[in-house]
Amino acid sequence: MSEEVVLMKGNEAIAHAAIRCGADGYFGYPITPQSEILETLADLRPWETTGMVVLQAESEVAAINMVYGGAGCGKMVLTSSSSPGVSLKQEGISYIAGAELPCLIVNVMRGGPGLGTIQPSQADYFQTVKGGGHGDYKLIALAPASVQEMADFVGLAFDLAFKYRNPAIILADGVIGQMMEKVVLPPMKPRRTNEELIEQCPWASTGRTNGRKPNIITSLELQPEEMEKNNIRFQAKYRLIEENEVRYEEIDCEDAEYLIVAFGSMARIGQKAMELAREEGIKVGMLRPITLWPFPDKIIAQYATKVKGMLVTELNAGQMIEDVRLAVNGKVKVEHFGRLGGIVPDPDEIVSALKEKLM
Repeated sequence: MSEEVVLMKGNEAIAHAAIRCGADGYFGYPITPQSEILETLADLRPWETTGMVVLQAESEVAAINMVYGGAGCGKMVLTSSSSPGVSLKQEGISYIAGAELPCLIVNVMRGGPGLGTIQPSQADYFQTVKGGGHGDYKLIALAPASVQEMADFVGLAFDLAFKYRNPAIILADGVIGQMMEKVVLPPMKPRRTNEELIEQCPWASTGRTNGRKPNIITSLELQPEEMEKNNIRFQAKYRLIEENEVRYEEIDCEDAEYLIVAFGSMARIGQKAMELAREEGIKVGMLRPITLWPFPDKIIAQYATKVKGMLVTELNAGQMIEDVRLAVNGKVKVEHFGRLGGIVPDPDEIVSALKEKLM
């Protein structure tokens, strides 16, 4: 299958991209607004073409532990869910991080707390970048703002996960998961052979030792001195990721006097708000974090000396704004605008908030 342009939902793009990237297995459980990922995989039946396993587990807890098992074998595996389901996966995610295993988690966020609503939200930011499970660990977090990026970020997330032996997450919201756009699907890549897997993942538990000592996949270490060494190694890896893998987008920032900082669907709405503000003569720029972790704090700090104020727009009560404020370190005023309960704002609301809070 060659490169082609098709019209599809963001969730559907995730499914198609996973097959085309050579994924070995998907383990998940349905929940709105991301159920189309599992449904699309079931419709495409990749087990008949590529041999990719697609399994609806009995629960979210079962699904993430299946991912743990597959990742421990060096397989390219993923799971997807929405906010309450990802909460159930947190212990397993911490175990995977502690075992230093690569995998992909997709969270298409909905409103909370609790069961909340099936409408869009971005209120899982804290859970994602601050560590929703126990212990000192980090997830490589990518925030798509289009259906195209939903497709593109699958391959990128797997590449980063295997490069650093660390779980990666695509953190989308219900708007991006459910919206339909034209998307260029990636070219088809074959799944790795067992020989390629053994060569590329010498740490994996493959059933073949080839003269080496057995590989043991675990996050458990009962000796505190050894566990401290593990954690020190983790932190060194996280610093390396922070140095090399920060991604962001700047739009009309060269002459900006004010900056909108937003991710996901709110960045799309914020870009329109920026255009409306510029029509009124207000010089506004947009900075969109693409990696929520590692966070683009250095570039935000640079703008703190260039602009009069920053407006952080989110579909939550104010979460990413904490990292923006840490980045600017008090050098410029930073305010928040957000809607809750699944309500998606109009660009005009953002322009009004910009004038009210910063001008």
